[in-house]
Amino acid sequence: MPEVVSHMYNDSTASERVLDRTEFLSWLDISIDVEDEGSAEIRLPHAEKLTNPDGDVIHGGIIASFIDNASGTALRSVLENPNTATYATTDLNVSYLRPATGNLRAAATVRRAGKSMAVIEVDVESELPTGERKTVALGRATYFIADDSP
Repeated sequence: MPEVVSHMYNDSTASERVLDRTEFLSWLDISIDVEDEGSAEIRLPHAEKLTNPDGDVIHGGIIASFIDNASGTALRSVLENPNTATYATTDLNVSYLRPATGNLRAAATVRRAGKSMAVIEVDVESELPTGERKTVALGRATYFIADDSP
């Protein structure tokens, strides 16, 4: 496991550190816009590397990963010790509503967070060429919280 140099992260949140240390998320180019208690908003820019081979529609697996990351970001906002907590996605449900052809924004809301379980809902919007946003996917993630103690 790589050594973490704490002085590098003095002004960053636990979720920003996850983005920085996870190559897949860095490759996706996800960014965090809002991280409040019980909610988060993250962005994913449209890129050819993320699309299906037949056009500019973002691959469904990318959207599922985006939902999982938005959920984790919202979850960390309610954990007592987000830097050291141990948790895992136990269920991820995605409903695809329409093709995602623009930049994406995910808004995640913690619906319930207990000592050992949390449920987060996510709304994913795609930006249209007109600047209007349309919901392209809905997600719900359940997390097992193994340890959130000091």
